Amino acid sequence: MASKNKKFKFIDLFAGIGGIRLAFERVGGNCVFSSEWDKFSQTTYQANFKDLPAGDITQIEASEVPAHDILVGGFPCQPFSQAGLKQGFQDTRGTLFFDVVRIIKKRLPSMLLLENVKGFVGHDKGNTMRVVVASLEKLGYNIFYKILNAKDFGLPQNRQRIFIVGINKNKLGNCSFTFPSPTFEPTRVGNILEKSVDIKYTLSDRLWQGHQRRLAEHRAKGNGFGYSIFCKESSYTSTISARYYKDGSEILISQEKNNPRKLTPREAARLQGFPDNFIIPVSDGQAYKQFGNSVAVPVVEAIANRMTQVLLNPKKRQPLRQCVQATLFDI
Repeated sequence: MASKNKKFKFIDLFAGIGGIRLAFERVGGNCVFSSEWDKFSQTTYQANFKDLPAGDITQIEASEVPAHDILVGGFPCQPFSQAGLKQGFQDTRGTLFFDVVRIIKKRLPSMLLLENVKGFVGHDKGNTMRVVVASLEKLGYNIFYKILNAKDFGLPQNRQRIFIVGINKNKLGNCSFTFPSPTFEPTRVGNILEKSVDIKYTLSDRLWQGHQRRLAEHRAKGNGFGYSIFCKESSYTSTISARYYKDGSEILISQEKNNPRKLTPREAARLQGFPDNFIIPVSDGQAYKQFGNSVAVPVVEAIANRMTQVLLNPKKRQPLRQCVQATLFDI
């Protein structure tokens, strides 16, 4: 999958199954180090990239990480998710960001890309985000951030994520960064569905009745929880998450004369923009977790393309305008 024309070196932290790596390899990157602690994700990563990631980042010395041009990572989002406890840096997983800082401080890459859930922006009234930005600025980086949606980049999924780009002022100058503009390509759920699907993905009568009962109970209480159902002609689905393996309620596909069904693992992969030659060597349950935790590859690739222009072509670098960046709640 890697590009034959290697233009720069990057490292892949909190690598998951390699969605960010795939995007950066497509624009000419050479991955020289990866880290992922989950053994099942490591299995999928190794099957596709022939590279076994190092384990727990907290146990890796910064000096063990090779020199690189770009650091990328989707650091754990659970502490900042609307579905989590919202404890942020009080949660030990939240402090893993400081392991990223530890590596940046040692290697000072020219650029960096961090990804997280949309809810990260407003956590603790924006204080968590301010800590992240201040920590990176202290290391000599100009920081830029924006929320982008997968459905605006050709994928039939409503998936909003915040992307944080850092530019090392000492290496690349006091330059600016412009995020890619949405392509607004027409999207259709039918485009990612398989033509023939095993009956095992169809909901049993018991599970389908349970979904409908819980939806009715939630509506009676006046809240919006419940299953979401889509058809081939739907423009896009809701966000697929790591919990999809439990009951599939967030994305169900309607079927004529039958109960709705879950997505297949291959469809979940396509929903995130993974190619059909991406190997899925794990169980369905693990596959759902992995793709739910991963990234929308085309979105990251669009960002990676912009980043490489800044990194590799000095003529593409624009001086940082002396203006105030958008507030955390305007992005």
